Amino acid sequence: MEIFSDAFFVRALIGGILIGITAPLMGIFLVLRRLSMIGDTLAHVSIAGVALGFLINVYPVGVGLVFAVLASFAIERLRKAYKTYAELSIAVIMSGGVALATFLFTLGKGFNINVYSYLFGSIYTLDRLDLWMVAGVALLVIAVVLLNFKELFLMFFDEDAAAVSGLPLRFYNIMITVLTALVISVAIKIVGALLVSSLITIPVAASLVVARSFRHSVVMAVLFSELAVIGGLILAGVANLAPGATVVLLLIAILMMALVLRKGLRIW
Repeated sequence: MEIFSDAFFVRALIGGILIGITAPLMGIFLVLRRLSMIGDTLAHVSIAGVALGFLINVYPVGVGLVFAVLASFAIERLRKAYKTYAELSIAVIMSGGVALATFLFTLGKGFNINVYSYLFGSIYTLDRLDLWMVAGVALLVIAVVLLNFKELFLMFFDEDAAAVSGLPLRFYNIMITVLTALVISVAIKIVGALLVSSLITIPVAASLVVARSFRHSVVMAVLFSELAVIGGLILAGVANLAPGATVVLLLIAILMMALVLRKGLRIW
């Protein structure tokens, strides 16, 4: 295909593949913690950082990353303050992120069109710096998950047992939230802030339908994510479609097929 000879498409494909690995890796732990909506929250905060980056003429993805990381610490702080109503932390930070982004939009009318590209994704505009940023975050996430897989498995399936065994639960909770913030902040230019949460949750939802174990669910989540990312980007490139939306629609199709397959196997 001609699209594979274009440098911008190759960069987009590499960036998509890297995010296709890291997003479900974080998603599996967020879903188990019942924090599926944290992706939307951090994405909105990151967009506020992107808007500020354009306003002060500093690398937008970098500023968005800083905002997302700070928001992740704030979420953990609020979750500790509202132990009985931990989901309040997500609602509060999301409200603040949306309000701040809207405020910055009104200050910088000249760059709003650039910010909108981060809302809906602009994977074909990835440059080398963006790609290096995505690669760095991907390597960090993969390394942390591989080195702490047993500890994370124990913590998310039996937190009481993990505490008794001496695991630093607060450290691991903050670590997962910060890594999620990093993934989201570098992914918004690929799939857009409005869709990035889908890449975190939908592959995991599909994997939980067909997986036979926790390890199997992790592998299947990454596999489903990569199938949707690679297939969606190729389809979007050939048919001139919106790449982020195409990827998410393919993810939904995979989820539907997984549900139908499970139902069929039960009937059989």
